[in-house]
Amino acid sequence: MTLMGDVLAGIHSSWEFDTDSVLIRFERGLRTPRLFQVLGERRIPYEALSSVELAPGAKRGTVVLRAVPRKGADPLVECAAGQLREAADPYRLVLPAERATLAEYYASELGSGLGPDADRPCTAFLVTAPAAPLQFKAYDAKVTFDGTAVAFRWFWTGASSAKWKAGDQTFAIGELAGVEWRSPEIAGGHLRLIRRGPDGAPDKPEEPGPADQDPAAVVFGLGYGLVHESLPLAASVLYAVRNSAPEDLVPVQPQARRNGRADPADIAERIRHLGELHSAGLLTDEEFSDKKKALLAEL
Repeated sequence: MTLMGDVLAGIHSSWEFDTDSVLIRFERGLRTPRLFQVLGERRIPYEALSSVELAPGAKRGTVVLRAVPRKGADPLVECAAGQLREAADPYRLVLPAERATLAEYYASELGSGLGPDADRPCTAFLVTAPAAPLQFKAYDAKVTFDGTAVAFRWFWTGASSAKWKAGDQTFAIGELAGVEWRSPEIAGGHLRLIRRGPDGAPDKPEEPGPADQDPAAVVFGLGYGLVHESLPLAASVLYAVRNSAPEDLVPVQPQARRNGRADPADIAERIRHLGELHSAGLLTDEEFSDKKKALLAEL
């Protein structure tokens, strides 16, 4: 392949070719998909690709060069599971139609450099995930991931009684087997953590219960769990789960209480949220006082 050092600039992103990978740099701008802005840039090894396609763009006067990742190569693609809108696909490079001949040359050169395993699924991730720490607000909880554990801190206004009864949750990477992400742009959007069973296999029933009743899941909603916030976190968690060493695995205790000592900053944030509801007249003085005392008692 003779592309080393070449740069192919398109709309919203550019591809910089190296000896063994392509660096995708995403632009920042009002019209750039928010997911691209969050990702910033991604290095994709050529061995992570299965094919390269060239097709007319959705908008008149454009063409699209698309690299197709191998199954299991990219945790972001694995979590998205085909749910991303076409315009938010990070493997698409949109170019003006007058550059179609140039795009065809790059597609041919890139395709000719793919390895013999291009049509086979990967046994391990070849593309890194967005780096932790990451966080976002779901409808019923604040979700944080620090690289070693995922924490759910329930919102009093959104969490179900089942989740309040279970208490705030913290899941070490070693006790997880996977992640289920359903886009907030689809009905029933949620993030569900799949725990390991006693035998180490995923503890996932054939028909899992509703996400709003599951303490291992958070639900999305209008303005909550947005794609550019929740998908990078889900991918980062999945990457950490797949790359955890055997010694990191945590003995599974199905009924173990996962509540740890509350984070003072998190308690302060939740009290501020209660104050806003109280000021808006959505909580009585008594309700505000009782809930504030309950939160302070967690410290």
